[in-house]
Amino acid sequence: MNQSSAPCLTQECGDCPIRHRAVCARCEPDELQLLDEIKYYRTYEAGSHIIWAGDRMDFVGSVVSGIATLTQTMEDGRTQMVGLLLPSDFVGRPGRDGAAYDVTATTDVVMCCFRKKPFEQLMVRTPHVAHRLLEMTLDELDAAREWMLLLGRKTAREKIASFLSIIARRDASLNLRAAKGALVFDLPLTREAMADYLGLTLETVSRQISALRKDGVIELEGKRHVIVPDFDRLLEEAGDDSDGGMLA
Repeated sequence: MNQSSAPCLTQECGDCPIRHRAVCARCEPDELQLLDEIKYYRTYEAGSHIIWAGDRMDFVGSVVSGIATLTQTMEDGRTQMVGLLLPSDFVGRPGRDGAAYDVTATTDVVMCCFRKKPFEQLMVRTPHVAHRLLEMTLDELDAAREWMLLLGRKTAREKIASFLSIIARRDASLNLRAAKGALVFDLPLTREAMADYLGLTLETVSRQISALRKDGVIELEGKRHVIVPDFDRLLEEAGDDSDGGMLA
């Protein structure tokens, strides 16, 4: 575990803000009890590393609050952000000893961690955990394919609108709201980090956000508080339909 992490006070699973989306979402009370016996919480300060690529991992877990980035470093030292970890996302891979990517806390992060070996044993005895983890893995695969489309084919304006729609959907899901109509959320990344993630320049990100605001697609309070008056309008700007697929 990273030295910048610190223990976090435990909380009841029933009070967990990500309970309905996490790896334990399908668990019965007796299964939650088994998970509770091998879990612990850790906090990470913004900017600290949670995992270094290549490190041996002795835990898996879910992001309870905060945002982290997945980054890959090439042999010549260049780095590329390859993913975001939002609340309820799973960290680590059962059956794999090492970490594939650097994981860095973008904001202060709280993680619900499970000791890895006991978790792997629990998956064999607890089908609800294994099934939910499979669902999450397939969702992650779908998101990776969507991101390939975004980076390869979409315009700068569509990239920004797509990113905003992804964050809006997740925020609505975590707060048990439908992703439609007017939505309000906070951006998890600075504009510099957005530029890195989307393969754009900082100037382009700022220009496109300003254009979306001028056209009434979004409203901003400060730099990160976003109001979307009409989510369908945002999806149109992203080149998506209301289900998240491409417009015909």
